[in-house]
Amino acid sequence: MKTLGLWRAPIYPRFEMRRHVALARKAAIVFLKVILAFVFGFTAVDLRGQNEPVLVPDAVDYKKLIPILPEGPSGWTADKPEGSTEEVGGFKITNVHRDYRKGEGADAPTASISILDSVANPDYVTATTAAWNETSDTAEGYSKSVTIDGNPGFEAYENEQKHGSLWVMVAKRYFVEIELQKQDAKELEEWIKRLDLKKLAEIK
Repeated sequence: MKTLGLWRAPIYPRFEMRRHVALARKAAIVFLKVILAFVFGFTAVDLRGQNEPVLVPDAVDYKKLIPILPEGPSGWTADKPEGSTEEVGGFKITNVHRDYRKGEGADAPTASISILDSVANPDYVTATTAAWNETSDTAEGYSKSVTIDGNPGFEAYENEQKHGSLWVMVAKRYFVEIELQKQDAKELEEWIKRLDLKKLAEIK
């Protein structure tokens, strides 16, 4: 299962991102699980002492998010979408992902789309999106805050590697990530248009 690179990748405006993005993607879900377990574990102890229930919002079932992942554009092949909804310490976390490819070979353009439901921890949302205020523009590439259909986001691109990432926060709970290899920066905007963000915001 591939997971979102949403916690650390945006924090590298001088484009150490490429070196860190693979580890960040694998670590993001684990990191969120640890944070959620820590926060809600202590909350549960406190509230149990008061004989009060622990109210933790449930993430949606991953099957509801799978249809948001689009088919590939003309000339592209799309892998079968992947997804999971896991329960950790009494709360749920949902993640879905899909890979796309155009042609064969090491230099073939690729894309991936991931969605993470972070409803169980609004602090994770706040901390991550706060890092999106950083801006950088150098010969190596750029990183900047963006707004997509009214949703806050963050875009980063490496010129030499032709590697780009676009993160968008939808409905204050869904992290959407577009990652491209061997494509121009302008293609990030084209790929995010293939997702129905309004429909995603309505899923509960």
